[in-house]
Amino acid sequence: MTRVFDDRRCTLGEGPLWHPERQQMFWFDILNRQLLSREGDTPLVWQFDEYVSAAGWVNRSELMIASQSKLFLFNLDTGASEKLCDLEADNPVTRSNDGRADPKGGFWIGTMGINAEKGAGAIYRFQHGQLHKLFGDITISNAICFAPDGETAYFADTETQVIQKVALDDAGWPTGSPEPFVDLSAENLNPDGAVVDADGCLWNAQWGASRVARYTPDGRFVDAVSLPGKQATCPAFGGSDLTSLFSTTAADGLSGEEEGRTYVAEVGAKGQNEHRVAL
Repeated sequence: MTRVFDDRRCTLGEGPLWHPERQQMFWFDILNRQLLSREGDTPLVWQFDEYVSAAGWVNRSELMIASQSKLFLFNLDTGASEKLCDLEADNPVTRSNDGRADPKGGFWIGTMGINAEKGAGAIYRFQHGQLHKLFGDITISNAICFAPDGETAYFADTETQVIQKVALDDAGWPTGSPEPFVDLSAENLNPDGAVVDADGCLWNAQWGASRVARYTPDGRFVDAVSLPGKQATCPAFGGSDLTSLFSTTAADGLSGEEEGRTYVAEVGAKGQNEHRVAL
């Protein structure tokens, strides 16, 4: 059964991350430029001066955060920031969107137009201090996640309604061209963020459909978790045994109290630990 994890209404909730060392959930409200969390019953918030959207964990105290113009280290205990590299800093049209660390410690981050300008975005990989562009001509970057064996990456351009997959080499870099994993166009479903569980099944938040849908490693639909919020944005596994599925939603353009909240459900599947970012 799905329940409310946090009742704050995010205009655009995104980027949930379960920190394995802190045993704590973090997520973003992109349009309000905030990082959110909880410690028990206490809500936490950190305010930034530009859009922030995704993070990976570096150690107990530090997250690597993707913002509108850069990747930076953020110390959760002191609030101190340290810039790591620019991220389309010379392009005022774009901002960061979906991102996640891969099994080799690389951090994949997608960009998109602030107003979803067609083809304005791209997907990059950051590792050992270097940022490399992987794929371009993307309108809304989403669904970045990885198979447990580290041999496959997934991503989507929401506008195309197709989740792609691409093979990875031993260092975590793409080999060959992406190919369709799940085509949702016939159902008119819009793939947003995604996560892969320990069995290799992909769980995809579907914008406008009030659900997170589960697909087998060969792309077959299994079932879906219903959410009270219509605009599901991104799932993440968490909890002490990684069997809780968290999901952010977006209240943007909607008025219901259930919109924009962050939800959690027990789903009978176990997630992967989020991978540490290798700086």
